[in-house]
Amino acid sequence: MVLDLKRVFLVEDERVAVSVSVDMSKAETGSACFTEPVKAAVTAVNHAGFVEFTADVSFELRFDCDRCAVPVSRAFNYKFRHILVTQLSDESGDDYIEAPDYKLDTDALLRDDILLELPSKLLCKGSCKGLCPKCGKNLNEGPCGCVLRETDPRLAALVGLLSDE
Repeated sequence: MVLDLKRVFLVEDERVAVSVSVDMSKAETGSACFTEPVKAAVTAVNHAGFVEFTADVSFELRFDCDRCAVPVSRAFNYKFRHILVTQLSDESGDDYIEAPDYKLDTDALLRDDILLELPSKLLCKGSCKGLCPKCGKNLNEGPCGCVLRETDPRLAALVGLLSDE
């Protein structure tokens, strides 16, 4: 959705609030997929000459846990805030979002914000123990009984020295 913000930029204390839906089904997120369009409550407000853009975003993401490979569906909620300008000067490139001709593509901005905010490792829970490297059992379901303490063959001679003492 492209927002026309001309009135907001030109009139102090002017406000625009809309609800938008962003299709993220084709977003590249690895193995994760968005189960439905992203819902966002978007607001743009002129505060004494600068325009503040805020978005409250919520969506559900389906993915396989990066440690134990269990399928998970989780709800996410993020809040984003940006300062909008009609033209960028050279030194302010990362601090502001440009809205040329008083128009802002909210879909592109929210898509970028969401993809940058998603965690790099998607886990079923923060304390996920993952899979046993020997037998592949999900360690969240209990111990597997494998003996994981093996000596590196390159250090076998050192282990022999320690056992002689």
